[in-house]
Amino acid sequence: MQYSFLVLCNDDFFSKEVTTLFESFPNYLCSAVSKDTQTALKHIKKFKPELVFIQLSTDLEQNNLRVQTIGESIAYLDPFPYFVAISPNEVAAVAAFSAGFSDYLIGVLSLHSLGKTLFKFEKRTPEKLITNLCIKSYSDYQFINLQDVVYLKADNNTTDIQLMNGIVVNAFKTLKYYENTLPFYFLRIHKSYIVNINHVSRIHFSKAKCYINYDEIIPFSPNYRENIDVILRKIDG
Repeated sequence: MQYSFLVLCNDDFFSKEVTTLFESFPNYLCSAVSKDTQTALKHIKKFKPELVFIQLSTDLEQNNLRVQTIGESIAYLDPFPYFVAISPNEVAAVAAFSAGFSDYLIGVLSLHSLGKTLFKFEKRTPEKLITNLCIKSYSDYQFINLQDVVYLKADNNTTDIQLMNGIVVNAFKTLKYYENTLPFYFLRIHKSYIVNINHVSRIHFSKAKCYINYDEIIPFSPNYRENIDVILRKIDG
């Protein structure tokens, strides 16, 4: 099972430390690293991560503002992420928990403490049910395993779905529909393409090309740079 996470942190060194620790947990993908609360909320709505880590500091005023803003936004987020506060002291941690955070860590983040947090998160997170894609054509229903989907390509108001076995399935829905409904590991990289990031083998920036399973090339657009960055973090990891 795969999960995505987001890090809200002002400190580049700390955010790098967090993402490095996650390399020991390959089922987790970093969807974004945000430096301010408003950007983080925007990324949460866009990428829909299941897990959000938020660094708190010793600055009481800054912490209260961050915790209050996140707390007020929690009720409006759908789906609702699992928020974890990483706090330098117990006072800030308890304040975050009282505001609606799911969990907190106090002190230095370590592989052991992260592992315990992820264990609790997975126990409280229901099994994902979206594993298949249903393609309806009149009275015909075709069920496709999402892991077999390599990419989706817009074709006017329909979508061509490219499978690993070379078969292309035509669906009578727009690419925008799939952009809004597919799991986080499907990312739009071009006005005409959504890719399953598990099949991306190379990103060539100077040519604006995305290599799929080493043998197929599709274009990407600078307009989707945030999504390309997510893929890069997976490849680097």
